[in-house]
Amino acid sequence: MTLRAGDVDLTTDIGGLVLDNPIATASGCFASGREMDRFVDVSGVGAVVVKSLTRAPRKGLPTPRMVETPSGMLNAIGLQNPGVDAWLRDDLPWLADHGATTVVSIAGDTVDDFAHVARRLRGAQGIEAIEVNLSCPNVEHRGLVFALDATASAEVIRAVALVADVPVLAKLSADASDVVAVARAVVEAGADGLTLINTVLGMAIDPVTGVAELANTYGGLSGPAIRPVAVRVVHQVHAALPDVPIVGCGGVRTVEDVVQFLRAGARAVAVGTGGFVDPFATETLRDGLAAWLAEHGHASVQDIIGAVTLRRPS
Repeated sequence: MTLRAGDVDLTTDIGGLVLDNPIATASGCFASGREMDRFVDVSGVGAVVVKSLTRAPRKGLPTPRMVETPSGMLNAIGLQNPGVDAWLRDDLPWLADHGATTVVSIAGDTVDDFAHVARRLRGAQGIEAIEVNLSCPNVEHRGLVFALDATASAEVIRAVALVADVPVLAKLSADASDVVAVARAVVEAGADGLTLINTVLGMAIDPVTGVAELANTYGGLSGPAIRPVAVRVVHQVHAALPDVPIVGCGGVRTVEDVVQFLRAGARAVAVGTGGFVDPFATETLRDGLAAWLAEHGHASVQDIIGAVTLRRPS
């Protein structure tokens, strides 16, 4: 019997967060859903990961704060957001009313900031998980980015996990010298899953004027340019921690990109910059993945998770 796309089981489990399909949005690229509502039905997205929330509102960094690059873009937005209290009042009800599976990304400058935001989210109806954005400067320790240090990252996750009443995902950076060590530390501290990876730090300079193109000088590189890095990190972490659920993130544009992440060990895939190019990307990839799996004889997305064959020197 020929397998049809409609027969394929796309459900997946990320540390207790059960998704109807493995296509999520990446934090920062989908806001809180309203802006994309005219393009996609948010209830059909595996998970809507909202833009990172902080304790107090943030206006973000000065402009210019976005630069297009070959196969991607640089951004230095600066975590612009309305603050957790305003978001709970104004945005969460809309997401709940529209049937979204909502994952809240949180950020902060100190461990207490992260814990405060997580505490405010506790008990809020409609929140399915928390994603902890660890790519923030730790102002208590010379501005070192949390995600670059296993001890600092674990401290944040431990504080969040103590107060959270939903699964906690730690979002890590490939800029860490040993991302596997950071991953192991946050899991031991209470993370239920991982999001790999955040943007990669980059820079662009106007060749004529010699002026840095971003007002902040440095920014996060996203898009297809970082996909091989992200796939590598997912595979490395999955190989070291095979039972830990992973959301793969970085440069997803096509169904084949999604399949690469799944084969590397991810249980779900988040789409970020790709949604700017194609506002319908989440639906296109969801339906395209089902068709691809059916065409290749897979009745479930679980069939290909971690299914990669490594070439060994003869």
